Amino acid sequence: MSQATVKKAVDTLATAITDKPKSAQLRYKAEVVWDGDVHCTSSVRNLPPVPVDEPAAFGGGDTAQSPGDLILTALGSCQGIMYAALASAMDIELTSVKIKLTGNLDLHGLFGMGADKGIPPGFQDISFEAIIDSPASEEELKQLVDAVEAQCPILDTLVRPISVNGSATINGKPGYVSDKAA
Repeated sequence: MSQATVKKAVDTLATAITDKPKSAQLRYKAEVVWDGDVHCTSSVRNLPPVPVDEPAAFGGGDTAQSPGDLILTALGSCQGIMYAALASAMDIELTSVKIKLTGNLDLHGLFGMGADKGIPPGFQDISFEAIIDSPASEEELKQLVDAVEAQCPILDTLVRPISVNGSATINGKPGYVSDKAA
């Protein structure tokens, strides 16, 4: 897809949102099915299913990205897409964009052995580096970086407290809500 095609799509969406503000409201849905051991399959829309697995150290077959990998992948992919979209809207030509990401996890938290030490089960931190090559000026690229970091939905989701709710259906009986999911 060319930069002109991306620019046209971005402009079309911006116009649609301006003309019909309710069209800006999206709902994402996914379904994940446990396949056995530590392997799952995720499905979204009518796309091919995506396997999810753990490395051998966690009892997996190391055949697919793990959930932690997918968080980093989601952030990096969203940023890459935002670079393409916003660069096209700003008439900035991109030669290449690469996002390098790192997440640090302490297994004490994952295994429930860190609560007394304040160690959470999830990532303690995530860092990323965007490597951008472009014939545009440094000032234009700094404006692009600032725009991407201000508008990237996945980055925003990770850094802003949001409401996450959940429930479980246990043996056909729906409605159980744990203290954590409430």
